[in-house]
Amino acid sequence: MQRQSPQRMRPGDGVAWITGASSGIGEAVALELARQGWTVAITARRLELLEDIARRAEGLPGRILAHAGDITDADSMKAVIEGVESVQGPIALAFLNAGIAPDSDGVLDMEAFERIIAVNLVGVARGLSVLLERMSARGRGQIAVNASVAGYGGLPGASAYGVSKAAVIHLCETLRFDCDRAGITLQLVNPGWVATPMTRPKAVPMPFIMPPEAAARRIVEGLASSGFEITFPRRLSWPMKLLNLLPYPAYFWLLRQASRRGGARPL
Repeated sequence: MQRQSPQRMRPGDGVAWITGASSGIGEAVALELARQGWTVAITARRLELLEDIARRAEGLPGRILAHAGDITDADSMKAVIEGVESVQGPIALAFLNAGIAPDSDGVLDMEAFERIIAVNLVGVARGLSVLLERMSARGRGQIAVNASVAGYGGLPGASAYGVSKAAVIHLCETLRFDCDRAGITLQLVNPGWVATPMTRPKAVPMPFIMPPEAAARRIVEGLASSGFEITFPRRLSWPMKLLNLLPYPAYFWLLRQASRRGGARPL
């Protein structure tokens, strides 16, 4: 089967769906898409937060609709997607954004590890599974998955979070081939530090941190581009890409130096 040309969805093609949309990047992307005329279905566990965001979108060219759901529950995710499509129409654009980064105790906190994997990796896979089935049947659609520059390589103190994001990057790279054949545009979002409720409590260095509104503009601009990866700020992400090309002795030495100067893990 020949590769189809990548498609970029527009508001007239259907609705947009965003997970992890009750705050931070997900909330900001939802509002930015509504400004561009999209009908946006937003999902998180707390319905009251979603409804508040929907009210704040009133008066914009598009609109936001709240759909509570838990990405760690397979039945919940399937029900949300079916509910959105049965009422608002086909999901043309999806942004799988939900993620957590809880503090952990010890070198490898298994409770935190399992929670992070359940949300950041398995939750993403659950959403992808249902979306890909439906979009493949239609022969079109666009999906963006939020990972992180922390997934480029091993970082001090970021074992669970980094593993989850590295796995998401690998998953998207692998699925890109199948998506191309099915006419689905799959994109990967790898942001650096963004000022969100998830990062706010962390007492660690956050180089080049940006507000969620600026991150949302970068993401929405990237959704309209032809590239597979949307990464920002490049003054952080590109050096991190280059870092992972180094031999291990140089890689570990540089990260040790960075950790000592910052007094904590770099990401």
